[in-house]
Amino acid sequence: MTSTPNPLDPGHETRLRALGLTFLPKGPPKPSVDACVEVDGMLYVSGHGPEDDAGNLLFRGRVGAEVSLDEAVAAARATGLQILRSAREHLGSLDRVVRVVKLLALVNSASDFHEQPAVVNGCSDLLVEVFGPAGRHARSAMGTSNLPGNQPVEIEAILQVRP
Repeated sequence: MTSTPNPLDPGHETRLRALGLTFLPKGPPKPSVDACVEVDGMLYVSGHGPEDDAGNLLFRGRVGAEVSLDEAVAAARATGLQILRSAREHLGSLDRVVRVVKLLALVNSASDFHEQPAVVNGCSDLLVEVFGPAGRHARSAMGTSNLPGNQPVEIEAILQVRP
């Protein structure tokens, strides 16, 4: 099912500004990997972590050990901001987003931590804030024993987009 634009909706970019969210340009792409790939009306966003605008990790460690649940939720929100930044850079405007389709999230978890979905709510809630009902999505949240740079979370996204 595709969503049609609501003429009363101020648009995703307007909502982004109202939330006070701004993005600085990203650095150069990584070799052999694109942050986003657009195919047949779908935007596939590579896995992102909780970075600042310079690409430095904001959080490090396993959730339930070195990173608290609250910190992990903040890390997932920060990761969502990086996903939005990459999507916006690729698309030119988040107003091209029809809906968020799916998130796949990996949570760097201590062996006795089992609240991965609660962590990923930090990203999911952000997407609903920015996109409204079109931000609701299917999702998988899984625990893992390690992530690159010892980051607490990595999330990838699939977005339906307009031409």
